[in-house]
Amino acid sequence: MKVSDIQTAFNLELAAGSRGLDREVVGGYCGDLLSDVIANASRGSIWLTIQAHQNILAVAVLKELAAIVLVNGHEPDAATKAKAEEEGIPLLLSSASAYRLAGEFYSAGINQKAG
Repeated sequence: MKVSDIQTAFNLELAAGSRGLDREVVGGYCGDLLSDVIANASRGSIWLTIQAHQNILAVAVLKELAAIVLVNGHEPDAATKAKAEEEGIPLLLSSASAYRLAGEFYSAGINQKAG
């Protein structure tokens, strides 16, 4: 499944990073502690978080994540959007909670993969 498929299926708003919409999603990760995401998220995962600052993009690049979804209606500032565009990391927005959206992703077969 591609990021664009997830964006459409879950009615997620694209805030930035449209160049990366064709990335394959191999799993998901939910967390707000950056060091935890670095330690545990897998390459190609879609990451659900409330964090909306530029450092999330550094983590996404480091871990080669497919996309970031900001949950609970959180929105990035202009600098974060600009960095997402620069890096080609899709930054998606949802008003849903991380708990709800993670459950929906899991039910749709978007599961955390090891490694």
